[in-house]
Amino acid sequence: MKSPIFDYLVRYGYKKLVLCTNREVGLRGVIAIHSTDLGPATGGLRMWTYASEEEAIMDALRLARGMTYKYAAAGVNLGGGKAVIIGDPKTEKTEGLLRAMGRFIQSLGGEYQTGEDVGTTLDDMEVLYGETEHVVTLPEHCGGAGPIGPATAYGVQQAMKACCEEVYGSEPMKGRRVALQGLGAVGWPALEGLVKEGAKVVVADIDRAKVDRARRQLGVKAVPPGEIHAQPCDIFAPYALGGILNTRTIPELRCKIVCGSANNQLGEERHGDLLAKRGILYAPDYIANAGGTIYDTDRLQKGGFNRERAWRNVGRIRERMKEVITLARRERIPTYRAADRLAEERLAMARSLKLI
Repeated sequence: MKSPIFDYLVRYGYKKLVLCTNREVGLRGVIAIHSTDLGPATGGLRMWTYASEEEAIMDALRLARGMTYKYAAAGVNLGGGKAVIIGDPKTEKTEGLLRAMGRFIQSLGGEYQTGEDVGTTLDDMEVLYGETEHVVTLPEHCGGAGPIGPATAYGVQQAMKACCEEVYGSEPMKGRRVALQGLGAVGWPALEGLVKEGAKVVVADIDRAKVDRARRQLGVKAVPPGEIHAQPCDIFAPYALGGILNTRTIPELRCKIVCGSANNQLGEERHGDLLAKRGILYAPDYIANAGGTIYDTDRLQKGGFNRERAWRNVGRIRERMKEVITLARRERIPTYRAADRLAEERLAMARSLKLI
């Protein structure tokens, strides 16, 4: 009898899937390792209230594969992995839970390295660090880069400028209408950056307090979360969870560009083709949102973390996005396929070197 999960592992070439349990602290977790061709599998630890265990496993798998492509396309020598803990981070997260997960990560002997993600914080990473040295995203007093949300937001903004140059003939964000979905650790600094550059932004978030703060402090307009993707705008910017670009939402888009930080924005790969058919320029998520991981993994380079070098490398996302656009135009393929091709070429190079 075939298993959809095993079929998925085989289809996309996963290396390992680890299920993590600890009855004493209520841990139900997953570690997915997609590739170690370029280096140790690396990706954040997410904590979320999944509808089912299968949904949690598939989320970890999809995110892990996305990390492989993100690092490969960004020129970072790391592989792709991801971890999730099933549970409500607001009510079920405990020190014991995090420490138990940290011990599972440590048991992999460096094959997987973790970091901050949805539902986890830098403080949580410090707790994990007490159980495993394989933590990339850390507070500055632990030798890390500190908060990475602003770097991710800055990188996405560079991708937006590359897209605006392609679609509108100029990079400046001043006067551009942006529909921004999600005001979390990346969405908020993204909003601040867009407003600072003169963009006209409308926002949405499931957390009413965040929306009220945005209205009060930055003077932006807001709409219900279910309506943000359909707002008339130049750029639809997804900064929440994945799957927002699908058969239902794509026909309702009223924009020329989709560019944001959310992972796995395409519900399925075919939705990237649908965007292209509609004449909407899509910034592949793992190209646009690589800034945070470029920034925090800088500490793994020789000499340790160098802030100036890290920010400079994040800024190169604009050129990488232009490279994707150029390849897509030349080969007459959607941008998501162009991004995959760039990443796969680098992965193939790494695998060939291992054979020498």
